[in-house]
Amino acid sequence: MASMRILVAPQEFKGSLTARQAAEAIGRGLRHAVADADIDLLPLADGGPGTVEALIDATGGRFVETAVQDPLGRPVRARWGTLGARTDGPSAVIEMAAASGLALLRPEERDPQRASTFGAGELLRATLDAGHRRIIVGAGGSATNDGGAGLAQALGARLLDGEGRELPPGGAALARLARIDIAGLDPRLREAQVVVAADVTNPLCGPLGASLVYGPQKGASEEVARALDAALARYAEVVRRDLAIDVLEAPGAGAAGGLGAGLIAFCGAQVRSGFEVVAEAVGLADRVRRAGLVVTGEGRLDRQSAFGKTTVGVAGLAREAGKPVVALVGSVQGDYAQEAARLFDAVFTLTPDPASPAEAISRAAGLLSAAAEAAGRRLLDSNESGS
Repeated sequence: MASMRILVAPQEFKGSLTARQAAEAIGRGLRHAVADADIDLLPLADGGPGTVEALIDATGGRFVETAVQDPLGRPVRARWGTLGARTDGPSAVIEMAAASGLALLRPEERDPQRASTFGAGELLRATLDAGHRRIIVGAGGSATNDGGAGLAQALGARLLDGEGRELPPGGAALARLARIDIAGLDPRLREAQVVVAADVTNPLCGPLGASLVYGPQKGASEEVARALDAALARYAEVVRRDLAIDVLEAPGAGAAGGLGAGLIAFCGAQVRSGFEVVAEAVGLADRVRRAGLVVTGEGRLDRQSAFGKTTVGVAGLAREAGKPVVALVGSVQGDYAQEAARLFDAVFTLTPDPASPAEAISRAAGLLSAAAEAAGRRLLDSNESGS
């Protein structure tokens, strides 16, 4: 055990711990159980909140703050990152949620009819101003449903109604879109490589589209969601006619309220699995190969975990490398337990005794450390019994 290297690679535990806090809590627990282990902490993300922090942590980069607009046009300071020397890929990373995220609004303020991605466009422009041309855009946690129209406007595009007037912010206004003018679009975008890190592959419109699937959690009623879906369909129609780009059925175009579509149309972006983008940038596969044990985790393992989520992605890389992998999670959905047992060598939950959700959240760091210690002791016992 003296030479064992343990890779600790969790994502955030939503509502309680950031990925960095989770990794540190796991590390503390493992050190109690396996004091002489070499523990490699690698917080991860899948394109949502925590992506900037995970990439800056892993590459030795630095944080930058920029004043932008929030989803309702109010001033807010948003953090983004310049990646460090330990990557030969993208040089900057932003999270659209830092400027246009649901967490920036009180519940009563949620209104995808008015919420705009203009601030996300300002954030992208800040990376261009700083000289970056290879940029990751984390697309999770949005408050918006405007198809990236606000982002396009922040970058110099004009979205006009039938009388030649600029459309106001928000997804509802797209129903009146008549013409798109990109004469003023930032020319630096032509030399930029933009990658959208998304954990969903939804198309822009329809039953699986941005509005009908995610609109309700952003404050849309069923009627409003249908209207927003129709507005995005109009937007896609005009984009196809004026820009000769078809975003309607593009996988991931519906990410972040259709921001994926806007980034494809106006920035020539590529939409990719958020986990894969982050994994490549931090050299995850190599760090898995160098480990003797891999420990990952998230708040809840369920059927959604299979769709590009970090824990399942880490498990897949560990299996490919022939490494044992353990998951530490808040809970496991009942009908996913069998699949979880197939993916991981062991799964430890944080709340073996009954606890209310509020209590579990308040004690999350301690519970996670305790679960990690239990995992480490089981590993130690199994190694001793097998020796």
